[in-house]
Amino acid sequence: MRKLVIEPMRKDNVVLEKSYALALRMVKLYKYLMEEKKEFVLSKQILRSGTSIGANVEEAMGAQGEKDFLSKISIAYKEARETKYWLRLLNDSEYLEEKQSQSLFQDIEETLKLLGSIQKTIKQKIRNTNSKLRMKNYELGGRMKRKNGKNKTCHHIIGGG
Repeated sequence: MRKLVIEPMRKDNVVLEKSYALALRMVKLYKYLMEEKKEFVLSKQILRSGTSIGANVEEAMGAQGEKDFLSKISIAYKEARETKYWLRLLNDSEYLEEKQSQSLFQDIEETLKLLGSIQKTIKQKIRNTNSKLRMKNYELGGRMKRKNGKNKTCHHIIGGG
């Protein structure tokens, strides 16, 4: 079977690569569970959550801003947590062999660490940006004088009264 490559995967984006590879593993796991183990419920759950991780990471790449990016990465993180849950359940119910489980758990843990790190970094960046904006507004407010000689506060500058 030939692979159709629509757009080349960026090799410098680790989380994009890993989440795609994980999604592909989830598709193969789904097929295995359906065909070999005749498991039809948990397999659909893990397919949905496991492929959603990469889809949300891909969507984050086209985010309209930092908050939109953080939102998509946060959803991907939550989907990864859910996928880990389904893996645990499949392992503990003996649908997966130990070797299969360990490899999948490694992949999901690595993905969780990457996504968690990205979340932390972008949250800090957003906080720093907001802090700088508050400081600029404060400084701007301190330099402006009303006609009566009193300083305007930031609240007055942005139209709050």
